Amino acid sequence: TKFRIASLTKQFTAMLIMQLVEENVLKLDAPISEYLKGFRKDIGDKVTIHHLLNHTSGIPNYLRIKNFRKDISRNNYSVDEFTKQFCSDDLDFEPGTKFTYSNSGYFILGNIIEKVTKQSYESVLNNKILSPLGMNNTGYDNSSVIIKNRASGYDKKLNGYVNTGYLDMSIPYAAGSMYSTVRDLSLWDNALYTESLLSKNSINKMFKVSKHRNYAYGWEVNEIPTSELGKKITSINHGGGINGFNSSITRILQDKFLIVILNNTGGAPMRALNKGITNILYGKPYELANKHLKNRLYDWIIDEGVNVALQKYTQLNKQGESLSESRLNHFGYELLNLNLIEAAIEIFKLNVVNNPESANAYHSLAEGYLSINNNRLASVSYTHLT
Repeated sequence: TKFRIASLTKQFTAMLIMQLVEENVLKLDAPISEYLKGFRKDIGDKVTIHHLLNHTSGIPNYLRIKNFRKDISRNNYSVDEFTKQFCSDDLDFEPGTKFTYSNSGYFILGNIIEKVTKQSYESVLNNKILSPLGMNNTGYDNSSVIIKNRASGYDKKLNGYVNTGYLDMSIPYAAGSMYSTVRDLSLWDNALYTESLLSKNSINKMFKVSKHRNYAYGWEVNEIPTSELGKKITSINHGGGINGFNSSITRILQDKFLIVILNNTGGAPMRALNKGITNILYGKPYELANKHLKNRLYDWIIDEGVNVALQKYTQLNKQGESLSESRLNHFGYELLNLNLIEAAIEIFKLNVVNNPESANAYHSLAEGYLSINNNRLASVSYTHLT
């Protein structure tokens, strides 16, 4: 089955860049204005390819744009058009001084690949990586193309699954538009132990982390101490998430273990799954991955009532497990949409107690009361907004 792998795409984009560097087509320390002549010059002259690769460019992540997922993400854009409109905002910080994960940086890298090769990103990807490795079930996704055995994406709602929202695949592009299979990703993993795609020296550069975070070029690199698994290991990994899918790849170098998890039901708990599998591989105790807290809370509300659910939630809070203000607020509205009004109001009340300075929490509680025509209590909540 072919799954969208989202940000696992970034490691392939990084490989293409490093291949072009080896061919002397690109330079890691060159400013991006050298390759993108139409790019905003005041930024392009300061940001290098190196900065884009390890997320130290300061270029804001386009996912932060207001209503991006709701409106913009459904439209088709040319690469140049999207770069100009959504990847050219003022810098968040001076390049090279901080780490901030940015899909915009990898979108720009895709644009640079197209400019210097005079081919589409998809063609370069196929010619330089996928075809040589025989990754015949991997590619650049396109919603209009019929692809055999392509998984559909679903979102987990409180009371079941729904088809995920539409996303035009021109948007994630070189930052997240690929699909693949577990077996194909094992071919990719095997190639990274060889020099079939890149020289050893360049591979080492690709996996060298920045001084700001354990992020290299398209990969996180973690050194796991002996005390944790019985031996010191290097874990190279990345996760991804996109409408209806999330993914995880972990390479453990010392033992050549590979853990790939691909999911098409929204946000599965990848970290917990990955940690459990790793512990099994090294003979260590493991815990089964649990449902997200929101879903457990919903199950308790349905099976045992809202009061028991809140008691259990309070107990979990004492153990360090909780929902953020925004997640608790969203959960309340989900309950409201399912006509579980009493439960929704109790969740909104809990959010007010936990976040007494939050105007949003009081506003949501007021809306909960208005849904049962309790204007008096709604008014009391609204007074906290002034």
